[in-house]
Amino acid sequence: MGAGIAQVAAAAGHPVILYDTRADAVPVAIQNIRQTFQKLAQKGKLSPAEAESAGSRLRPATQLPELRGSAIVIEAIVEDIEVKRQLFADVEGIVGADCILATNTSSLSVSAIAAKLKLPGRLVGMHFFNPAPIMGLVEIVRGVATDSRIFAQARATAVAWGKTPVAAASTPGFIVNRVARPYYGESLLLLAEQAGSPATIDAVMREAGGFRMGPFELMDLIGLDIGLAVSQSLFSSYFGDSRYRPSFIQQEMVRAGCLGRKAGRGFYLYADGSAPAEPHTEPPASPPQEVELRPGSQLAAALEKRLAGTGIQVRRGAPDQSNGSHILIGGATIALTDGRTATECAHESGQRNFVVVDLASDYMSAVRVAIAKSQGCDEHSYSSAVGLFQAAGFRVSPLKDVPGLAVMRTVAMLANEAADAVNQGVATAPDVDTAMRKGVNYPRGPLAWADDLGLPVVERVLRNLASFYGGERYRTSPLIRQSLWAGQRLHES
Repeated sequence: MGAGIAQVAAAAGHPVILYDTRADAVPVAIQNIRQTFQKLAQKGKLSPAEAESAGSRLRPATQLPELRGSAIVIEAIVEDIEVKRQLFADVEGIVGADCILATNTSSLSVSAIAAKLKLPGRLVGMHFFNPAPIMGLVEIVRGVATDSRIFAQARATAVAWGKTPVAAASTPGFIVNRVARPYYGESLLLLAEQAGSPATIDAVMREAGGFRMGPFELMDLIGLDIGLAVSQSLFSSYFGDSRYRPSFIQQEMVRAGCLGRKAGRGFYLYADGSAPAEPHTEPPASPPQEVELRPGSQLAAALEKRLAGTGIQVRRGAPDQSNGSHILIGGATIALTDGRTATECAHESGQRNFVVVDLASDYMSAVRVAIAKSQGCDEHSYSSAVGLFQAAGFRVSPLKDVPGLAVMRTVAMLANEAADAVNQGVATAPDVDTAMRKGVNYPRGPLAWADDLGLPVVERVLRNLASFYGGERYRTSPLIRQSLWAGQRLHES
């Protein structure tokens, strides 16, 4: 991260001094950055002169006093608060009073890091994302004592370096690491309930949800030990809030040394010759001859278009009064999940053959859909539902009959966490959505996604999840309730 930040600053025209406690690390870093600039020139992204000039702006430091005269000092060292405090105390005695001190911490309190400084107002968080030269987002984090002028200068610096800054208060996880917790947490709960394999859940999240990587792929890439440590830190920092409770599955895998890609084994195997894990996809099934679509949902509208030319007779029925998304085929009812299980829907509707469908980011472009059947659903009705979606061009993944399935419950919880972050003053709604799109490449910001889906749908899903599981994990954010009652959009809060 330190080398990446140095590359960004040098490319933007700043002379950069690199210092590391490991004397041999600095010349290697400078050489690698200069080689990167040369490669960019070869690709035509920089001129040869620009690459040479950017590389010449880098120089090594063998001792901290060589940082004297710096306008800004950014640390990217070990995530240990005492080590960071000592470093900044040493730097403070060297640099001028107008020098900005910035920490790249991803999880520690900016307020706590600054607490021992003589001038705590000069310290600000500048959380870059890895790899820093490529990722556009920087979280600018304001500690309790951070001076407004320092905060503004740090934000302006990020802009000058070609980055997109978002403002965050110094709270556990800031924006991205906090709001992203449900993406991992819900998938681990689904795995614990045996709702589907990691490969199946990942495929559903990518090919239906539109996420760039599935949660288990991403956990393997990051490292399960790092993910567990972040979860434990947030759980402790929020005084045991069940929303952030770490997973025993993750803990057991870390204890077993299954840390992900870097260990050669995590949720997947990475050794040479290892066969890729395949998602559970239903084999071809015969479609029904006709289907009744009740208008009022994106799912029904997309199905009508995708079924054109398949030979399946499509009839339009009256809108359903419950959620406007019911689909009828023979003796079976199909509905977009609202946070209830298919079995609960069957019980409450009196329709034994009930199938629930998971959310897709865009039903017109999605190539996979997840479904679950009620416990009393007969095989012919279920097979007809599978055949219907296959005829519409979807790969169909069956999940165990769990409430909210995979994409719907995850999106609802991402929106819920994002709404709480806004409601608690961590960040503005636009900054939260920007952070999640640019920091972790979500297909949409969770607040805008909830607005598009409809706050009544999101609130219903959360309420049904809370009713099914009990406890506090699925409590609905006050901002969602207030926005729903006021007829306002979350993204504009």
